[in-house]
Formats: sequence, C-alpha cells, structure tokens
Amino acid sequence: MLIFRLFTAITLVLLSSCADSPAKSSDSEETVAPVKLVEPKEKAPQNEEKTVIDPDVLFMLLTAEIAGQRGQYGVALEGYTEAAKRTHDPKLAERAAMIAMYIKDGNKTDEAVGLWLQLDSKNQTARKISALSALSAGNNRAAVEHLNALLAGDPEGFENVVIELAGALQKDGKITAVSDALNTMDSQQPGRAEIYFLQSLLAMQQKDKNLAESKIQQALKVRPDWDKALIFQAQIAVLSGDLNKAKALLKEASAKYPDNSKIAKVYAQVLIKAEDYEAAIQVYQGLISADPKDMESQFAQGLVHLQLNHDEQAEDIFTALLEQPEWKYQASFYLGKIEEKRGHTRQALAWFDKVTDGPLVFDASVSAVSLLAKDKQFAAADSRVNLLQAKFPKQKPRLLLLQAELYSQQKQYERAFKLLTDALVDFPDQKELLYTQALVAERVGKLDVVEADLRKILAMEPDNVEALNALGYTLLNKPDRYADAEKYLQKALKLEPDAAVIIDSYGWLQFKLGHNEKALEYLQRAYDKQKENEIAAHLARVLWALGRKDEAKEVFDKAIKETPDDEYLLDFKRQVLDGAHE
Repeated sequence: MLIFRLFTAITLVLLSSCADSPAKSSDSEETVAPVKLVEPKEKAPQNEEKTVIDPDVLFMLLTAEIAGQRGQYGVALEGYTEAAKRTHDPKLAERAAMIAMYIKDGNKTDEAVGLWLQLDSKNQTARKISALSALSAGNNRAAVEHLNALLAGDPEGFENVVIELAGALQKDGKITAVSDALNTMDSQQPGRAEIYFLQSLLAMQQKDKNLAESKIQQALKVRPDWDKALIFQAQIAVLSGDLNKAKALLKEASAKYPDNSKIAKVYAQVLIKAEDYEAAIQVYQGLISADPKDMESQFAQGLVHLQLNHDEQAEDIFTALLEQPEWKYQASFYLGKIEEKRGHTRQALAWFDKVTDGPLVFDASVSAVSLLAKDKQFAAADSRVNLLQAKFPKQKPRLLLLQAELYSQQKQYERAFKLLTDALVDFPDQKELLYTQALVAERVGKLDVVEADLRKILAMEPDNVEALNALGYTLLNKPDRYADAEKYLQKALKLEPDAAVIIDSYGWLQFKLGHNEKALEYLQRAYDKQKENEIAAHLARVLWALGRKDEAKEVFDKAIKETPDDEYLLDFKRQVLDGAHE
C-alpha cells in the first residue's frame, strides 16, 4: 500500500476551530503546498508482503492527488475518504481528516476522524482531535468518551493533552467545556489524582481559588508524595497573596521529602519572593551539598548573595562557574556588575565584553554603554550603540531610548527630541518612546507635545501611573490647568499611594495652590521616603515660604553637598537664596 505525506504544517492548536467552522468551497483559490504522493520504495524488504492496489482505489487516489495539487480540496477529501473506507487503511483516513481540518469543515472532520478511529482505535492524535471537536461543540458525552480513552491509553501524558485542549478552546471562550468534562470523568471514576490536579489547574485559570485549593487537596489525599501537586498547592497560595502559607507548605514538604530537589528549589524561590534571602541561601546550600554538580542552584545562590550585597561570596561563586561552559557567560555578566558596583569601570567593561553568547548578551552590551555614559565617555558609548543597532535590529526601540538618554545626559535635548520624533514615525504606539519624548519635550519647552504624548499613552493605558504623574506635574506649569493637574495626580496617588515621586508631585500642587502647610506635609513625607534632589528642592522651597529658613538651608546644604551640579538645587539657589542676599 502506498504511504502518503501529511500536511506537516497542520497542528491541533492551529486548527482548533475546525469543529464548528463553516466549510470552504472545493474550488478555493487559496494557494497551499500541493498534495504529493510519496514515491514507492525501489525494493521492499524480503519479509514485507507485497500489496496489490485495486484499480478503482488507485484511480481514486490519483484523482485525489491531482485535485489536491489544483487546490480542489473538497474533491481530494472525498477521494481519500472513499479510499480509506474501501482499503481500511488508517493512514488514508488520517489524510482525509487533515484535509478536512485544513478547509475547516467541521462535519467532514468529524466524519474522517471517526473513520480514522474505527481503523485505529488507539491512535492518540485522532482521539485528541475528536475530543477537541466534541468539546468545542459542547458534546459532553462524546468528549468524556474520548478523554477517558486518552487517559487509559497514556496516563502520564494525559495532563499535557488536557492543557493543550484547554489552550485551544480558551480563545473561543469554551474552556468551561473542559471543566465540565473533567467533572463528569470524576463522577464516573472517582479517586483519580490526575483528574483532581487538572480540575485544580483549570479552577485557577478561571480564578476560582477556593475550588483550586479543594481539588489539589483531593489530589494530595490520593497521592500525598506527588511533588507536582505539592508545588502547585504552594503556587495557589502565592497567587492568592499568602506567601506565609506557601512558605509553610513548602517547608513541610521539604522536611518530609528531603531528597526532592524540585520542592526545595521552589521553596527557595518562594523565600526569595518573600525577601527571606538568608533562608533561601540555606536552602540552596543544602541542594549544593546534596549535589555539588547542581550548577543551577550555585548560580541562584550567587544571585541571592548579590541581592544581600555579599559581593565577595557572590564573586567566589561566579568565578567558579566560569569553568562551566553553559554558565560562563551569565557568570561573566554578574562579575561585571560586581566590578561596576565597586566603581571599577575598566574591569567591569572587560567582563561585559566577555558575554558573547547566552541570554544576557544584549543586557551586557547595554550595561557597557550605560557604564561608559556614567563615566562620561560619551563618544565611546555612542559608538557602541551604533554597533548594537546593526547587531540587534529587533531591539531598535530600546536602543533608540538608550541613545536619547545619552544625548540627554550631555544636555543635547534638541538632538534627543529629534531622535525620538523620528523614532515615533516607525513606532507610533511605543509607550516608552512616547513617555521619553514627553520628558525631553518638557526640557525644550514643547509643552503641547508633552501633553499630547502623555494623553496618547493614557488613551492606550488609562491607569499608567507614570503618565498620570508626569502629565499632572507638567500641567502645574499652567496656572489655568491646576484643576486638571489635580485630577491626574489624585488618580496616580490612589493607584500608588506610597510612591515618593507622586507624593512629591501632589505636594508641589498644594504649594502652587497656596496651601503651604498641606504642601509641607506631603513633601516631607516624600523626602523621608526618597532623598531625591528635586524633592529636596521642593521641600526647601516650601520651608522657606513658611519662614523656616534655617531648615530650608539645612535641606539644601545637605543635598547640594552630595550633588553640586544638580539643576533643581541650583534653581532653588538662584531663585531663592541668591535673591535673599540682594
């Protein structure tokens, strides 16, 4: 029997709409790769029985092939279907099913896949397609029948199958059909941990945390040592915002199953999320002691040491990892970061330049540019950015932002503004470009551009806190727009009530409105949270206006001592202090 190629580009997920989509006409003009016969082998093995093809069937197959090559898929489908019925060859039924799926004819797909299963009842692909079709059509009985067969045929792979089906149905809003089918399966064969686990997964997908917790507990009652379920139970707690519960669950599981590295690694990750870094280091140390070749845990431990400013311990770990080919580039990157923290520009650059492969190549290149700019080596930084644009064309927006930052640091604001204006022609809806252009536009006095850019961001993302704060603060330059400014700043403050920069903006608004005592309350709170120069200048200005001049000078003197070139502090000096001496 001749064996025919399948459409290799067709996959289950891409064709998830096959079960309920209207059929395409057989004379579709859509261009696709032609259907081809595979040439028969020149010589069959001696032990292989020769097969004689009925002339009528051969004619059907040839007709189907020619029709497929001409794009007449309806004719091809009928030919393969009839040939499969006559020869009882499942491969021909599979071929018919793939064509039916390609032209999105739900009825023909069901017919062809049904025939396929008759001829090869254990075929998992045919079962998945049938299950998908039944789920999509809301046929719970048929869906359960197929899912039960999939579970019986491959218990270990059942979880992935259901996740794949749920993913295919989610975009059409039919994921509840999967939950309904699993509920029916549970009633038919209670006590299956696999089903409870999947019910928990889908419950979390549908944001039903109580049901997710209940089902994962049922799964663990059946299989108490199932690490995947133990880990997911902790993840439910994390997603519910209960880090303490997640830590307690994983600590208990780690103690109960001390040799299970999966549980220990997730435990360490949860400890890091809870900012319990010292405990995380101890967990990683246990993993490394149990398996000195666990480089993943060594690398993670190095990152935690870096977070705790244990630079020497981190350096020892990353230096050792340089000997491991799969880790040396990531280790080089963080050794560069350590040298950057120490102020060793040349050494840091040398490490960043060693990162020539792996996931951190681009980050290392950008870190090198930023380091050169910080060291005021602007020509070298600009040269590197130009090289990066050719090397990483997909990162063009981020590199344009970096280049604009270089110009801004050199106070070349007009040049930065032009660069960003040109960039927005190619990337008109790129929020980071719009926001940065708004900041630069304020520097060059183009307040209409500032407002337009920030409003565009807010049209796309109404709760963008940075844009709300920036727009509100910018409008404080226009006395007739204070009401609008207050509206934006109040919304920003409601979204992020503890952000120092927003508290500062709102305090500055109160000063502009003449509410000096209220302004002082907000500005002092902002300054206590973040000793930033612009906040210091605002606070000093309000203290001065309240007659508390010695306190104003104290705030100013402390800030200017650390950053003598800061323009906000120098503006305060010119406008207030120098004027007081005249």
